[in-house]
Amino acid sequence: MHYLITGHTGFKGAWLSLLLKQQGHQVSGISLAPEPGALFEVAGLDADLEHDIRLDIRDAAATAKAVQHVSPEVVFHLAAQPLVRESYLEPRLTFETNVMGTLNVIEAVANTDSVKAHVVITTDKVYKNVNRVEGYKEDESLGGDDPYSSSKAMADIMTQSWIKSFPGIPTAIARAGNVIGGGDVSKDRLLVDLLQSFSQGVPTSIRYPDAVRPWQHVLDCVNGYVALADELLAGGGLGEWNFGPAPESFVSVRSIADAASKLWGDEASWIDESSGNHLHEAGLLALDSSKSEAQLNWRNKLKFDDSLAWTIAWKKRLLLGENARDVTVSQIKNFISIP
Repeated sequence: MHYLITGHTGFKGAWLSLLLKQQGHQVSGISLAPEPGALFEVAGLDADLEHDIRLDIRDAAATAKAVQHVSPEVVFHLAAQPLVRESYLEPRLTFETNVMGTLNVIEAVANTDSVKAHVVITTDKVYKNVNRVEGYKEDESLGGDDPYSSSKAMADIMTQSWIKSFPGIPTAIARAGNVIGGGDVSKDRLLVDLLQSFSQGVPTSIRYPDAVRPWQHVLDCVNGYVALADELLAGGGLGEWNFGPAPESFVSVRSIADAASKLWGDEASWIDESSGNHLHEAGLLALDSSKSEAQLNWRNKLKFDDSLAWTIAWKKRLLLGENARDVTVSQIKNFISIP
């Protein structure tokens, strides 16, 4: 099977690319250039791709030409401006990329005869967040206060509209949240900041230590995307699907910072800077993934402690001189082997 991933140079895209390769598939990608030091770059993933195309999905004509050139059978649309705090600094770019860029990809896919299934990735932040403990289900209200969340909610609603208005290529929406794992270099992400500081021997400053997040290993998340694509190929899977961690993985930022410091050792530490003047971020957000568990036979293979341990082990193994690709592939093989 030939898969096309938009945003393949990003964190999730790189892990998804390698997971699909380990499963014996062909993989192509459309994306901007990777961030310096990103997994895609340090693991040399360009050598694994049938097509490695650099473009901005805001360019509708270039996107359409690239998708038709690749001629994939399955498309995963991950390309986005994915950062909440960055969306305050670049609101226009965020809306243009996440809304119109998604529309450009959907149109390009719809006009490519080879495509048999399309999975559009949005986020857990599409839900109208009322800071409740219970996880949100797929049929609940969407919304968003910050530019990132609202742009992804708009993209989600737009995709739902397209599916209903222009039935054709089987298309589904996947919603997931905070993921962790080796090779992430995105700004303002907790584990990225913690591990960078730990490796430099300096404490990390944390803005919202009491915020609760649903921590999930990136492999559990992208494995859900693959399960959804398989269901589309089998004739089902239409609609919206949550892929979040189990309730025991809803852990406060303070708890994960303490646990990560202990696992790292070497007097690793962090600083509470919650008293500062910070931009709005959700205090509590969780997903109810029972639909995916029941209908897709998907589940999280890694518990929170394992997810954190795998993430820290990935970083430490690279600091000891191991090859990034070898470390990543070894974790993927271990993940696949879990029954």
